[in-house]
Amino acid sequence: MIRVSVVSKSDIYKYLLKLIFVIIIFFVIVKVYKYSKIHFSQKQITVEQGITYLKDEITAFGSNDNFNILEVDSKNLIDSELRMSVAVSSRETSTITEELADDEKKSAGENEAIETVVTKESKVEEISDNVQTEIIPSKYKDAYNFEYNGVKIKNESDFDLAEMDLASDILTDNKNVIIYHTHTCESYTPTEQNNYDSSGNYRTTDLNYTVAKVGDVLDEYLSGFGFNVIHDKTYHDYPAYSGSYGRSLTTVSNILAKSEKTDILIDLHRDAIGDDTYAPKVKIGDEYAAQIMFVIGTNGSGLEHPNWKHNLEFAIKVQQRANEMYPGLFKSILVRNARYNQNLGANATIIEFGATGNTLEECEVSAKYLAKVLNEVCQ
Repeated sequence: MIRVSVVSKSDIYKYLLKLIFVIIIFFVIVKVYKYSKIHFSQKQITVEQGITYLKDEITAFGSNDNFNILEVDSKNLIDSELRMSVAVSSRETSTITEELADDEKKSAGENEAIETVVTKESKVEEISDNVQTEIIPSKYKDAYNFEYNGVKIKNESDFDLAEMDLASDILTDNKNVIIYHTHTCESYTPTEQNNYDSSGNYRTTDLNYTVAKVGDVLDEYLSGFGFNVIHDKTYHDYPAYSGSYGRSLTTVSNILAKSEKTDILIDLHRDAIGDDTYAPKVKIGDEYAAQIMFVIGTNGSGLEHPNWKHNLEFAIKVQQRANEMYPGLFKSILVRNARYNQNLGANATIIEFGATGNTLEECEVSAKYLAKVLNEVCQ
């Protein structure tokens, strides 16, 4: 007697889905283990730390609420990464080298340097702090759950800020600044003036149209105010987006090894909401500026980060002055459990300029007014 087993197509599909799920879980565990072995100071990594790391990498540290890793649109994510990889692989290394060489030549040219300084000085003199500001209504509410000296804070960490002895009168006399970008390829809604070839979901490898360009403008105005600025535009989010924070950690650590007196670290991002319907902005005089936001990390993930309270106090001090000069320029400060490499300095922070719906032009305006505020704070 011969026994014949009949297997339906649905059973096969279910089996394949289970197998794929197991394989994905396996690779995630291996990735977290390798990352923890290289970057974490502890000998072991907890499940909570691993989830925090994966969550932060995938969401690009945006302010989306109620994150659920199972709700990530895998098709869009993979499609975005494939397009980014193609763009990067087609970009010759010699081109990048030539660009860096050109930057060095420009820095070395004395006549050009003198001309640039004159331009910066004339620009900073034009920035007024006696202008009317108006917040443009947005579809998303700027939520917060704590307020300190008029500064609104959205606390998503495990710490009770009301129980902490916070201060906003900290001394900030250091004008040595490092600007860098963990997600260097983040870009904005294209305009006629700033149109670009996309190599991902609101991302491009052309640094003339990304957050790196906003960093250039911030660098320009801060330098005009007498700050000593190092602006690093290393790509950290390719050829893979995952692992960006590990790579930027290496970059900034190397810079700090040569610039020990640097104490203000700005990781310049944009908000990660992935469509053009969210464009938080404020009207300052006759100009439209994208709203900006501090993101402050803590040691809530279990990683060593002894100076996070000081970083928060620095953000509060800056935002308190901004509220006096340009009300509405800043959204609520976002405080989270992840560390975000902010353990590297005493005034270290992420600053998100606008969102995907904002334009590069609006973010450049924001950079100008932020420079004015920082000059007022760092005296």
